Amino acid sequence: MKNLLLLLITSTIFAVGTCGGPLIMRLYYLQGGKRLWFTSWLEIGGFPIIIFPLTVAYFRRRKNQPPISSSPSQKTHFFTIKPRLFMASAGIGILTGLDCYLYSYGVSKLPVSTSSLIVATQLVFTAMFAFLLVKQKFTFYSVNAVALLTVATGVLAMHTNSDKPKNVSNRGYILGFLMTLAASVLYGLMMPLVELAYMKARQKITFALVLETQLVMCLFATGFCTVGMLANNDFKVIPREAREFELGETKYYVVVVFSAIIWQFNFLGAIGVIFYGSSLLSGVILTVLLPISEILAVIVYKEKFQVEKGVSLALSLWGFISYFYGDMKDEKIHSQNQTQQSSTSEIQTQLKNSETETPQLQAP
Repeated sequence: MKNLLLLLITSTIFAVGTCGGPLIMRLYYLQGGKRLWFTSWLEIGGFPIIIFPLTVAYFRRRKNQPPISSSPSQKTHFFTIKPRLFMASAGIGILTGLDCYLYSYGVSKLPVSTSSLIVATQLVFTAMFAFLLVKQKFTFYSVNAVALLTVATGVLAMHTNSDKPKNVSNRGYILGFLMTLAASVLYGLMMPLVELAYMKARQKITFALVLETQLVMCLFATGFCTVGMLANNDFKVIPREAREFELGETKYYVVVVFSAIIWQFNFLGAIGVIFYGSSLLSGVILTVLLPISEILAVIVYKEKFQVEKGVSLALSLWGFISYFYGDMKDEKIHSQNQTQQSSTSEIQTQLKNSETETPQLQAP
């Protein structure tokens, strides 16, 4: 029950980041922002907030630890991550930085409703890489979900210019479409990689360790994007961009700060869902949030919602329902099998005990 509650909490955090992140990033671009590396940096630059829950976890470990000797090996350490998991997290962090740049480029060229539909295809790639890396089993329903999401992307790509923003060229729009699709592929790879890193960690995986993993990933992803900002002279341009921001300089920095915080919710929630569920579950939840992102984009930014978007959305939801139904069905069968195995084991134990009982005979 406790794990289920924590899964619900992390899923809620994931939902806030998933729905709010693209909206606030699009606001930055619509109001005059143009720095791709800067927005990529904002996606992961809010990682210092992880220090707060890590500190709480540290003091909780100290409080619950029984009195021991003062041996250094027995002391409670703030960080528990071992070199093996640290190196894996660092590598995934660099991939995360690249993924952030690809996604930022796509959002700068596409409406949120379009980019959200493309991002939904990450379930296809998550399922594929989960099968290859962590031996995630495929069923008819999961294969059907993957096929439907693939078709949904194809339908959306048939009329790529129908919702093109006025200030974006045809070449820029197509490139944005491809960049967003590439970001989905990379994101689909990263989630199973995180799950694989946990499996190979050779240490007990706790939520505190999950937070440490996230901290390392974001640290290296931030370093990757910082190098990009330095090469692109973003640090010199940001003050001028703030003064020219259409909503005003103060609101520019408000948008920047909230962007960093909301995007960190997205990453932190995703890592939590993987820990308490699976990498494939994180992809499914992301697909569930698709209609919410679509509706918010249409309401907030008055984006067009053409027929092909409606068809793509319907296929995406159909794919999710197929997967979710199959998952429920498999879980029911698994529970029934466990019950039968438990009953069979209990009967066998009783028979074994009855066979080993020796009757006590009384002497006449």
